[in-house]
Amino acid sequence: MARIPASTARELLAASFSGMVFGFLEDGGQEFEQSCSSSDGSSQENEAMFDMEDDQEDAGEDEKDKKFWENQNQILQATLCRTSSLETKIRSVTKDAVKESVEAVCGCGKESTGCRSCLMREVSGRLCNAGYNSAICKSKWRSSPDIPSGEHTFLDVVDNSSSRKGEVRVIIELNFRAEFEMARANVEYNRLVQRLPEIFVGKVERLQNLIKILCSAAKKCMNEKKMHMGPWRKQKYMQAKWLGACKRTIATSTPPLSVGQSERLRLRPKASMLTVDLLGEMMPNMHCAPVAVV
Repeated sequence: MARIPASTARELLAASFSGMVFGFLEDGGQEFEQSCSSSDGSSQENEAMFDMEDDQEDAGEDEKDKKFWENQNQILQATLCRTSSLETKIRSVTKDAVKESVEAVCGCGKESTGCRSCLMREVSGRLCNAGYNSAICKSKWRSSPDIPSGEHTFLDVVDNSSSRKGEVRVIIELNFRAEFEMARANVEYNRLVQRLPEIFVGKVERLQNLIKILCSAAKKCMNEKKMHMGPWRKQKYMQAKWLGACKRTIATSTPPLSVGQSERLRLRPKASMLTVDLLGEMMPNMHCAPVAVV
């Protein structure tokens, strides 16, 4: 057998090794392309799966929100519909007093509807004349880590006519709906607020339920709109207005002036001696009662 030279053997060995390497790279490249192709397909499937899960979650959240607002509406309606004979009687006297105060002018010279303190004094006086233990209540609370300080004035009636029920307190708020209105509320919250009466007359327990319903709805509304909820919208703050410690003052209502009397009070404007001549030159038809300046 002929002997192969060493240089030729090395060349044959190198060629064989080179062929093995390139063959491995070609096979590996094909396998890598196939794996990449399958990887791209699986990633697209995963993305589609995640999108479907997100859509399902969004649909679930929308359904949950819808149920929440429907539930709040039902609870609110049920709370407002329930009433006692005592509440009905006090509500009737209160509404009549407010209605008649529209044409009256209070002692401070303003129309009763434009002066909250005079209107409350008039309504409370009418309730006292009707035989109810009514008073003007002023609540005042200090600030805490949860809520700021504040004060609020409203009316109440304390009834002790039933020995079985004991003392029953009825809260009267003449501007109830406005206490829960929000400038940037969503449609669902505004729909709840519109269901509230302008004048609230109800027991403490009923008011507690309404505060809970509305404050829970306000929190939900702010979360949906991704907005910060002011501390004065919180349940603790609203409870402090009507359900906290307060000072009761029996109304000493001054008799309201008739329309004719109020007009006579505003007939002639007064002017000082320093300006009466100037006013006469500028407005000759205006007659002022001069007042001496000492």
